[in-house]
Amino acid sequence: MADDFTIAPGAKPRLPRGVRLTHSEAQGGWVLLAPERIFKADAIAFEILRRCTGEATFDALVDDLARTFDAPRERIHADVTKLLAGLAEKKLLEL
Repeated sequence: MADDFTIAPGAKPRLPRGVRLTHSEAQGGWVLLAPERIFKADAIAFEILRRCTGEATFDALVDDLARTFDAPRERIHADVTKLLAGLAEKKLLEL
């Protein structure tokens, strides 16, 4: 389902109440902690998630990542959409 998911350009992704992004020595990196759930974030997921504050729009987030990593915007858009849609399905992110 996340493969054909569309995120509105003006959506402001954010972590829902009770979910937080934190560094865990036990997990060896960054994780999303939620009640009775944990999602290990690799370096790319961390860069995306740390920008999901509810302030920046989805388009601004994609633009920032494309600029920061000097990568094609279309590729960044597809990767970010896939990650955020998957997390939204699991109730680990609000769009």
